[in-house]
Parts: sequence; structure tokens; C-alpha cells
Amino acid sequence: MRRRRKLDEEHDNHERWLVSYADFITLLFAFFVVMYSLSSVNEGKYRVLSDSLVQAFRNVNVNESGEQIVLPKVSVVPSQAITRPAPPAVDPVVEQRRQQAAQRMRNVADEIRRVLSPLTGSGQVKVTEGAFGVSVEINASLLFAPGEAALGSNAVSALQAVARVLAPAEFPITVEGHTDNVPISTFRFPSNWELSAVRASTVARLFIDNGVTPARLTAAGYADQRPVADNADEEGRGRNRRVTILIESRMADPEGNAGPTTIPPDDPIRSILPEAPQG
Repeated sequence: MRRRRKLDEEHDNHERWLVSYADFITLLFAFFVVMYSLSSVNEGKYRVLSDSLVQAFRNVNVNESGEQIVLPKVSVVPSQAITRPAPPAVDPVVEQRRQQAAQRMRNVADEIRRVLSPLTGSGQVKVTEGAFGVSVEINASLLFAPGEAALGSNAVSALQAVARVLAPAEFPITVEGHTDNVPISTFRFPSNWELSAVRASTVARLFIDNGVTPARLTAAGYADQRPVADNADEEGRGRNRRVTILIESRMADPEGNAGPTTIPPDDPIRSILPEAPQG
């Protein structure tokens, strides 16, 4: 028995703790190696990996059934400064002619105000300047008797003075006749249409007789379709009975192109121009 116990004591390993110690040291070494590798990661490769992951998750969606839907890639083009083309250069000759025409138009307006100064002061004649011309609005009571289209002697002298101002100019002229909404039915004028047209033609014919070139003239009658006041009372009807002389500037297009022009809504000339036909 003593011999057996002695053999057991000789084979007993008293250094087994070294195995556990070695394992601990190995794990500790591996831990520090991993920590070192994480601290020295390449920033460029990390950025590439991060962008790849973001792009992958951005292009993948999941529908209601749980299936993945791959969205198309959208290429983003860096924004660039928008360069606007420079406005076309204005021909100095054309601009000079335009300014000269504008000055002549202003001179015409001033001359008409001067020759009609007694009437403009009383409010029976209204001279208005706009970007597209000059309008001279004359109350019909100064020119014609009620329901008539023959000019009175005082009207003839006033219109002759206007004609002498317009004769040397080159601007187109439109003479418009307007009435109130009270119906008229006579042998000569079955309606206000005929009355307004004949009144406009009478004024245009007087201008021709006093030196205005016929090719520059247009006569139009609008009856009661262009009111400037309410026809409900006599004062408004009196304002609507009028003759309007429109001197058109034709200077809207600085390039000199002959084409339709758009008149601003607030231009005083717009209210007296005929409307475009429908259809």
C-alpha cells in the first residue's frame, strides 16, 4: 500500500496551472492584436466600405410582401452656375429713331393740349398719353347736335386746329365714334351703329380736307359697346357720347418688326382699342 501511494504521488502533475496561465496570456495577446488592428484601419478603405453600404441600403426597398425591390441608381450631377445669355445689343440707329419718334409724339400731345386748352380746362376734352400713343377724347355735345352727325361751326374750328397739328406727323390715326345705350331709330340712322360710324367718318373727312393723308386714317363706329361710364344716369350717358381720336405711336417693337404687340392692361390706350375678334 505504501508503495502504491508513493507511485501515485510521483505521477501527480503539480504544474497544471501553467496551461491555464498560457491560455490566458494567449487570449490577452489576441485581444491586444485586434485592438491594434482596429486602431490602425485605413481611412480610405473604411470610407469606400461605408459608401458602398449606404448605397446598397439606399437602392434596396421592401414591399408589403417582404420581397426586395431594387431601385434604379440615380446619378447626381453637381450643380453648375447657370449663365444667362446677354440681351441682344440694341442698334444705336434704331434706338435713336425710336427716341426721336417718342419725342415727336410728345410734341404732338403738347400741341393738341395747347390748341384745345379752353376745352381741356372745362373737362370736355381729355388728352391722354400712353406707351402706345395719344388719345384725344372729345365729348360729342361739343361736336354734334343730339342724334345728328353734322359738325357745328365751333366744332369745325376746333378740329381744324387739331388737323393742322396732325397733318405734318407720320403717325397712324384712328377716329372712333361712341354713343350711349339709348336706342335711336331714324330714316338716316336706324341704330346707334350707323350714328357712331357716320360721326367718326365725318371727323376723318374733315381731317383729310385739312391736310391729313387719307392712308393714315381709320374711322370706326362702336355704338354703345365701349362705355367709359355707367349709362344708368344722364351724366354717365353724356360721357359715353364721345369721339375719340387715337394717334398710334407704333414704337412698341424696338427692332422695327411689323407684328402684333401686347398692350399692358394699365395702358390708357387699351381701353379705346377695338377688341380682337373671337373664334
